[in-house]
Amino acid sequence: MMKKIVFLGCGSMGEAILSGMLAAGVSPQSVVVTVRRPERANELASRHGVTALASNEEAGANAQAVVGAGVVILGVKPVGIMELCREVASSLESEAVVISVAAAVSLEQLEGALPAGQPVVRSMPNTPLKVGRGVVALSAGSSVDEHHLAAAHEVFDGSGVVLDIPEDQQNAVSAISGSGPAYAFYLAEAMAAAAENFGLAPEIAQILARETVAGAGIMLAEPGANATLLRRAVTSPNGTTEQAIASFDRDNLPGIVLTGAQAAAGRAAQITEELGRN
Repeated sequence: MMKKIVFLGCGSMGEAILSGMLAAGVSPQSVVVTVRRPERANELASRHGVTALASNEEAGANAQAVVGAGVVILGVKPVGIMELCREVASSLESEAVVISVAAAVSLEQLEGALPAGQPVVRSMPNTPLKVGRGVVALSAGSSVDEHHLAAAHEVFDGSGVVLDIPEDQQNAVSAISGSGPAYAFYLAEAMAAAAENFGLAPEIAQILARETVAGAGIMLAEPGANATLLRRAVTSPNGTTEQAIASFDRDNLPGIVLTGAQAAAGRAAQITEELGRN
């Protein structure tokens, strides 16, 4: 890992990435985090042993933090990311790798707000990073070489699977893996509601749905696992599961999922356009 790693903003996703890095062996002494509230800064410093600055207390904390950094992770919401880039631009090392975790903010927009030639990587992580089962898609900017990309990989390697993709596939990734955990939780909600409809107590319904979805996820995470083969193994000919799957097919569940993913990807593209007008 490069010399100093800085998190500008560290919400739940940023903390998941931070936890994965530290678990993979990165020294907390090499990490600096900036957040707005001093209470949050104290919490992060106490929990992880990192240096944490509160921008509400220390003017220029963000610019101060990035001095001498090898990797800078932009962890604020999309609406604030361009202003943050301009705030720290003059303090960045020319070879510092800037990694954005903000959905829908393009490489062109990021590079336009940073010094010419700054290595920039756009990422799309998802929330299972919190439990070391995340998936992260990286897209390299125009000034990124193999060493810069390797540094970006190191940031996420401790938290899940890291993939390299062209930037024009980022919205698709956002619609599938970025938003995808919510789809799985939504399925668990629907299963629990169905269980209650059968007359099961709410607490029993919740356990059945939660543990079933979580257990199936663990099976999918096994090396070489294939969702289609796993489904077929549970679906005996003329059995109960076959009847449920047939009902899902009649209602075009795959089409419903596709339509939802298209809506998510469309909204990501719309956000990119909106940010470009600001």
